[in-house]
Amino acid sequence: MGDWDRDPTPVGECRWAFPDEFPDDELVAVGADLAPATILAGYRRGMFPMPVGRDNTIGWISPDPRGIIELDALVVTRSLRRSCTRLHCTVDEQFDDVIERCAELPRKGAWITHDFLDAYRELHRLGWAHSIETWNDEGKLVGGLYGVRIGQFFAGESMFHLATDASKVALVQLVTIMRDSNMSLLDVQWLTPHLASLGATEIPRGQYMARLASALAL
Repeated sequence: MGDWDRDPTPVGECRWAFPDEFPDDELVAVGADLAPATILAGYRRGMFPMPVGRDNTIGWISPDPRGIIELDALVVTRSLRRSCTRLHCTVDEQFDDVIERCAELPRKGAWITHDFLDAYRELHRLGWAHSIETWNDEGKLVGGLYGVRIGQFFAGESMFHLATDASKVALVQLVTIMRDSNMSLLDVQWLTPHLASLGATEIPRGQYMARLASALAL
């Protein structure tokens, strides 16, 4: 289980004031820093950081609607079940490799910059950020995901795959662990066709904030 159940290291108080009310736009704040206390305060307020603009200023995003996966609604097809038997997962064994693989993915608006790599590595060192790794029979890392856990809440940040279904297998493992840990909220930020095929759905921001407050309180 790696460091999943370890009590994370306290990070102190955030020195920035985040907004109490959000505009209609998903970009709700700009600035601050990527210190552990800042990032965790953002998640607790329903936001997550991403670089914005040509100068990669830190933006704080709160999508409306918000993508989530209900832990009892994950869609596991017959072929995915076969992949789960063909591949195996570990937890928190290769966090650096997973986040670096995610950063290498060719995508529009690539956002995992060097500053973000350093910030989430530090969160992992402190016990707040976690990874699920997927391996083939030859012992090669072929997929995985990473994100941030606060109490009963997990914020999925990114995933990658080098083999068919490898990231999906990591997601199945994550949901299994979350169920076993009595967790209640899996945030996937935006609903994509890929995530929708796995059972992800959208809820209004207000409903998400209520679910988040409940997950953080337990």
